[in-house]
Amino acid sequence: MLNEAEARPEQRDLLIVDDDQRFCDRLARAMERRDFAVQTAYSVADGLALAQRAAPGYAVVDLRLEDGSGLEVVQALREAREDARIIVLTGYGNIATAVAAVKVGATDYLPKPADADQVEAALLEQEEVLPPPPCHPMSADRVRWEHIQRVYEQCDRNVSETARRLRMHRRTLQRILAKYAPRN
Repeated sequence: MLNEAEARPEQRDLLIVDDDQRFCDRLARAMERRDFAVQTAYSVADGLALAQRAAPGYAVVDLRLEDGSGLEVVQALREAREDARIIVLTGYGNIATAVAAVKVGATDYLPKPADADQVEAALLEQEEVLPPPPCHPMSADRVRWEHIQRVYEQCDRNVSETARRLRMHRRTLQRILAKYAPRN
């Protein structure tokens, strides 16, 4: 007969950083039921402090936080622990931010809303599985939106500089950035 330690898999340490406290707490409870030892942070500052104090083996970090970019936390986690599996989770997904996340050390990039099953699968995935090629090309609106987002990231998220480079009015750019990405 197996004792309790043999019956349960080893607990894995997980840091969740998201400024949406309800979402963060709900995901933390779901991941605890999946045998993760979870710590939560609701800001870049708290995430950085936890990353430096006890670098976890797993992390889920929101891209946009009230006090800055989650990419700062990703970079600190990667520097503290090279083997960490770090997932960037965001409601503002685009190609430019996905590339930036991978460059600073993210293992994967998931768009919100993502459920606990998707997060767990991304955290525990061992083989590099390539996604299938898209069935349909991106729409012209989506290509335009992706280009704007790429230039915005290149300008370090400075709206005025991005507007100058794109030769558009700053207010028009702000309206575009406030909207969600067009489908396909």
